[in-house]
Amino acid sequence: MNKITIEHLTLHYSDGTESLQDVTLGIPANAISVLFGPAGGGKSTLLRVLNRLNDLTDVVKLEGTVLLDGENILDPKTDVIALRRRVGMVFARPVTLPLTIRGNLTYGLELAGERRKVVLDQAVERSLNQAALWDEVKDRLDDPAVALSGGQQQRLCIARVLALEPEVILLDEPTSGLDPISTGKVEDSLQKLKQTYTIILVPHSVQQAARTADYAAFFLQGKMVECAHGRELFTNPQNKRTEDYVTGRFG
Repeated sequence: MNKITIEHLTLHYSDGTESLQDVTLGIPANAISVLFGPAGGGKSTLLRVLNRLNDLTDVVKLEGTVLLDGENILDPKTDVIALRRRVGMVFARPVTLPLTIRGNLTYGLELAGERRKVVLDQAVERSLNQAALWDEVKDRLDDPAVALSGGQQQRLCIARVLALEPEVILLDEPTSGLDPISTGKVEDSLQKLKQTYTIILVPHSVQQAARTADYAAFFLQGKMVECAHGRELFTNPQNKRTEDYVTGRFG
């Protein structure tokens, strides 16, 4: 069953640098859906549409529908703040708040009005466990978040999204700046998290796409060329452009 259904989505920026052209795609619940392809293909733009971050950019044309549990999130009446709590985003570079490790995790909940210490403490432990970070930081929760390594900071950013208990997690090249060990830890976390959440990942390489994808969609110059189950798309692509990209003939 699809958690998100994208129908005939077209988007253009005023400067024309990146756009989406008539994209139709289903995002299954409780799976990792990977959007991959060369830079400038529209992958990050699509992620930003899914939690309305594009509201903050200079979009001159936006057509189509994006249904989250059957409701069109592009409707002007959509509560965007509530939507972004349901659809969390993790960016390529970890951006920690100038707070403690604990403070990074409780900030969003406190902003939403949660003051009960037991609830906040439970959210801290749960989200750090889910992000495979608890054992590394449980004795230093009051240390500044900037004291963590790059890989730990990225997992903290994932935990910060998880603390709000979203339904969907968007990840835009979350391991692009990490070493192989930290990358492996993030990927292992995602495999566990998909049991509870719907995950949409823009990977930093074709190899990562093939490793992580339950479902995959290949994007090229704003168009979705092909989508299928992950293993099928990477071993037996039906479109020659997909095959050429997956086998390294371009990109």
